[in-house]
Amino acid sequence: MTATEDFLTATRTFYDTVAEDYAGHFRNPLADRPLERALLAAYAEQVGPAGTVADLGCGPGEITAHLASLGLSVFGLDLSESMVAIARREHPALRFEQGSMLELPLADGSLAGAVSWYSSIHTPGDRLPSLFAEFHRVLAPGGRLLLAFQTGDAPLRLDRPWNRPVVLDFHRRRPERLAELLSDAGFAPHSSTVRERDERLGESAPQAFLLAQKER
Repeated sequence: MTATEDFLTATRTFYDTVAEDYAGHFRNPLADRPLERALLAAYAEQVGPAGTVADLGCGPGEITAHLASLGLSVFGLDLSESMVAIARREHPALRFEQGSMLELPLADGSLAGAVSWYSSIHTPGDRLPSLFAEFHRVLAPGGRLLLAFQTGDAPLRLDRPWNRPVVLDFHRRRPERLAELLSDAGFAPHSSTVRERDERLGESAPQAFLLAQKER
């Protein structure tokens, strides 16, 4: 098994195992998060309703549904079959597919926008250039990418969440480093927003949001 296959298998197994627990815990992921709602609204206004947007690593589909409520033509994609099943159950009017962000089942230049809302956090650092190259491939010229992630240097390891027999690392990143990688992949970074951790929400690290546009 290659290193790529190894982390993909670990990620898929983790989310297949905790899917129902995760969906219940994060049923309203934007509640008490006005900054996140504002950033998503600004993103939706910039992209507009004319083109297709992909919510990559969509989980149970809550962010996909929120983007749809903002007027975007959006669908979700996730590595976990169980997560996709929940998304389809909870949001039957929307389209959800199973697949890997590193090998997207999409034609070159077919998207007006892509959102990676805390979904790049399981990709090892040495695989991020390949991930961002794939995001770049499927976006049309001028297409917009929105990334959300936790900031920091050391990963967070979740071991047996909800008493399930799985473990997974959640990588934290420095916004300036991700902006460099996006530039290398052919994106023009437009904005970087960092919000300090909110203990009321159970957060253990600051939250970061990067907006970039396909430049070439």
